Amino acid sequence: MDTTHPRPIDRWLGSYSGDHRDPVNQVIHLVCVPLIVWSVLAVLWTIPVPSMLGRPGFWAGMAMFLSLLYYWRLSRPLGLGMLVAYIVLGLLTHALFELLGMWLLWMALGVFVVAWIGQFIGHMFEGRRPSFLTDLQYLLIGPLWTLSKLFRVLRIRW
Repeated sequence: MDTTHPRPIDRWLGSYSGDHRDPVNQVIHLVCVPLIVWSVLAVLWTIPVPSMLGRPGFWAGMAMFLSLLYYWRLSRPLGLGMLVAYIVLGLLTHALFELLGMWLLWMALGVFVVAWIGQFIGHMFEGRRPSFLTDLQYLLIGPLWTLSKLFRVLRIRW
């Protein structure tokens, strides 16, 4: 790989890593980022869908599809990893929606708030502002950063 011209994904993840060096902050992010992703998908799942468009989960599916286009452009292996993660999260959310109905909305909102509080606590340990305050695209990079950590453990190249 040409290190004088790193790939965009390497620049994004390198910059994100620079704002997440503290071990406590990293652990908090490894827990809270997936929870935030799930909670956003679950909230979208509960938004009513006109019958001509589909069924519950349509809006979550659209968000997953659009973000997968972005992820695929940055890194095919990480994009495939996010596809697998989205399938798992989609199946989980579908099951919870069938079980809880609209109570899923309140559960997801609670998880969202608690996970973001965790993120900000992590950044207190870090002593740095969250990355998304400099560029909103980091809200999409956080899940890739988390997945890249898993890929390293599993020795999967991305």
